Amino acid sequence: MANKEILLVVDVFSNEKEIDKEIVFQAIESALETATIKRHVNQIKVRVAINRKTGDYLTYRQWDVVAANPQLDGDVEFPTTQVLLEVAQMDNPNVKVGDVVEEEIESVEFGRIAAQHAKQAIIQKVREAERKKIVDAYKSRVGELVTGVVKRVEKGNVLLDLGGHVEALIARDDMIPREAVRVGDRLRGYLKDVRLEARGPQLFVTRTAPELLIALFRLEVPEIAEGTITIMGAARDPGSRAKLAVRSHDPRLDPVGSCVGMRGARVQAVTNELAGERVDIILWNPSEAQFVINAMSPAEIQSIIVDEDKHSMDLAVSSENLSQAIGRGGQNVRLASQLTGWELNVVDASKANQNSEAEIQKVTRMFVEQLDVDEDIAMILAEVGFNSVEEIAYVPVSEMLEIEGFDADLVDELRSRAKDALLISAIAAEEVIETAHPAKELLEMEGMDNELAYELANQGIITMDDLAEQSVDDLLNFSGMNKDRAAKLIMKAREPWFA
Repeated sequence: MANKEILLVVDVFSNEKEIDKEIVFQAIESALETATIKRHVNQIKVRVAINRKTGDYLTYRQWDVVAANPQLDGDVEFPTTQVLLEVAQMDNPNVKVGDVVEEEIESVEFGRIAAQHAKQAIIQKVREAERKKIVDAYKSRVGELVTGVVKRVEKGNVLLDLGGHVEALIARDDMIPREAVRVGDRLRGYLKDVRLEARGPQLFVTRTAPELLIALFRLEVPEIAEGTITIMGAARDPGSRAKLAVRSHDPRLDPVGSCVGMRGARVQAVTNELAGERVDIILWNPSEAQFVINAMSPAEIQSIIVDEDKHSMDLAVSSENLSQAIGRGGQNVRLASQLTGWELNVVDASKANQNSEAEIQKVTRMFVEQLDVDEDIAMILAEVGFNSVEEIAYVPVSEMLEIEGFDADLVDELRSRAKDALLISAIAAEEVIETAHPAKELLEMEGMDNELAYELANQGIITMDDLAEQSVDDLLNFSGMNKDRAAKLIMKAREPWFA
């Protein structure tokens, strides 16, 4: 059946919507199939094939080839869409179960299709194609700045018109708090996600991510775009304050001054774009302690205690600078922590000094007692950072030789005494354990027997409180212990806590 009107419709939709002609052909085929099915009382399967060059189209009725069903006396379950294998093989001996057989039937006229249905089918296909086209065009741009005009504001969510019938959503959580936005305003944002969805916007933009701050500085500072200056990290409290760490690959170039710009022009441009958000430019440093000091600007840090195991630092500041170091609501220390990746604790310098002196005195007394050395040597060890006998016994000799006034003989003697002290301590601890007796309350506890009680005592679990502090896994190593018994014993030992 020839139909030049089909070719005309395809050309019009394809040119106006800038989509592939094949998509429009498929939409018309779908509309013709639906119209054909509606002409029949029973639900049938139909396929329409349009000649892409002439506009001719043929209609085929389809059946699925199935094996005989014994429960239906060798018949099929759905006679309008299924055919038995034996019947199908009468026309084509090569047909197998699972194949589809077709028979040409009369085609409906294109002009007589239910107009609304055909229109909706074509428009739906066109919309799907347009949405896929947008996703394909913007998928490679995730992580870039996008600029658009505010089209609509609904319950804090902002719809941006990016041009070319492309829209992006800035969710309420991705908007800068208390930022006044009106329809028609031009906004920049960071494209964080692009995904194909059935309805609504498919491009998702944020104005709160640290990446937006980085992208804006890359736009404003040519040295960053050129690679002479590198942004090492960023942290934001959106709409209030931010910190940006930078470094220069050219020793003659000041990275902080370059980002600030003449009379603050560059940083002010970023601040204006981010609803007045104040930005501190921080000089990055390969020394993590110095980087933390820089990140805490404008507060002055008097001393730092680093805990590598907990990945934290205690920062001592003077009493008058304490509030500045912490910031309003802990903002300054929180941003510095995010920027550096360290857990930062701000303490009063005077109290820190007192605690430090007390700790040094405590460690000094311990060294005097356990190493049998005079107080001067013990204090030197404490002041340079030694906190235990184990450190002295096993720290590399080279590190101890760096201590002023220490020679090889003194270092060897100190290490030897430290190892002897550790050995004596271990022997004493073992003797205590071997002679340990369980407390009466542990022996008499419900569910406990003498053998287990003494076994626990030999491992240092002497009282009910000791047992209450254990976990189920801790007790599984003991003889005759399973998870249920371990759990019951622990809960029994903890009953006095709750009482």
